[in-house]
Amino acid sequence: MTAATSPPSPDVVRKALRGVKDPELNLNIVDLGLVYDIEVDEAGAVVVNMTLTSPGCPAGPEITTDVRETVANLDGVNSVDVQIVWEPYWTPEKIDPRIRAFLGF
Repeated sequence: MTAATSPPSPDVVRKALRGVKDPELNLNIVDLGLVYDIEVDEAGAVVVNMTLTSPGCPAGPEITTDVRETVANLDGVNSVDVQIVWEPYWTPEKIDPRIRAFLGF
C-alpha cells in the first residue's frame, strides 16, 4: 500500500465479494448470506468473518481461497484473514430475499 492508497471500506470489500461464487450453487456468497462481517483497519488489514452452507462443504477451500484472492487484489489491502465461523449457523433464511424467491424457498 502506498501512502496515497487508503484501505477500502467494508462496503467496497463486500461489493468485491459479490464476485465470489459458491461453485455448487453458482450464486455469489454475499447474496447467499455467507458473509457475516468485514473489518478493515487503517493499515489495510482485512478480516472477513463468513460461514459455509455446511461444515462438510466440499467447496469450502475453493471459496475461502477465492475470498482471500479477491480481497487481496483490492487497492489498499495489506493482509487478508478469512475466518470461518459456525455461529450463527447458516440456514436458507440467510439468503437475500430476492434470491430466495428466485430459488423457490
